[in-house]
Amino acid sequence: MPSLEGKSAVVTGASSGIGAATALALAREGARVVGGARRVDRIQPPVLPLELDVTDPESCERFVKAATDDLGGIDILFNAAGLALGRDVFDDSTEEDERTVLETNVNGLIRMTRLCLPHIRDGGHIVNMGSIAGRQAYEKASVYVASKFAVRGFTYALREDLLGRPIHITTVDAGLVDTEFSRVRFRGDEEKASKVYAGMEAPKAEDIADCVLFAVTRPQHLNVDEIVIKALAQSSGGRIVRTET
Repeated sequence: MPSLEGKSAVVTGASSGIGAATALALAREGARVVGGARRVDRIQPPVLPLELDVTDPESCERFVKAATDDLGGIDILFNAAGLALGRDVFDDSTEEDERTVLETNVNGLIRMTRLCLPHIRDGGHIVNMGSIAGRQAYEKASVYVASKFAVRGFTYALREDLLGRPIHITTVDAGLVDTEFSRVRFRGDEEKASKVYAGMEAPKAEDIADCVLFAVTRPQHLNVDEIVIKALAQSSGGRIVRTET
């Protein structure tokens, strides 16, 4: 794999899960990495921590200014910040939850891309954290599914807009990944969260980080449009084979 020595990267959602694992992986490969999150105390060195709330336009503007002042420019932007709230039929959805999911997963990702794009150097790369939920719907996740369909649509539309410019763009669409994702989805209910990954070997955050590294280290004349990764035991959002425990 080509070295990322001398490259600069910005990672959102860098305090936990896939964002944290990818920020560290990029740093290990030689990149200088600025990580953004609300919980900046959880961002691990050598990643440079900066406070970021992707749902707040002013926070995003402050973050991008501080990050680019430090880095001088951006070679890699990884939009990893995202979440789901609840597993309920849509009738039980709430305005507050819908706004939080869409502001984080869709508006936040679009906003960060728009703000960072003027600072992305020739040969740079934008990676968006998608989901298999953005490829095939599953029950009791309507707003999350809608948000990830939007991410996939935005990624491909941006690919069209960037055609002819030396900027790469990739979506990484993952299935179940054993992170804090389900704990957030179930609002801290550890029992419900643990059942999501019970009886199967789910990918870890580091497995997804490997996919991001693969995408951003291809030869410059190539673009990895999308990577889809799931556990062997998962064929779609709603179909998972579990062993008895």
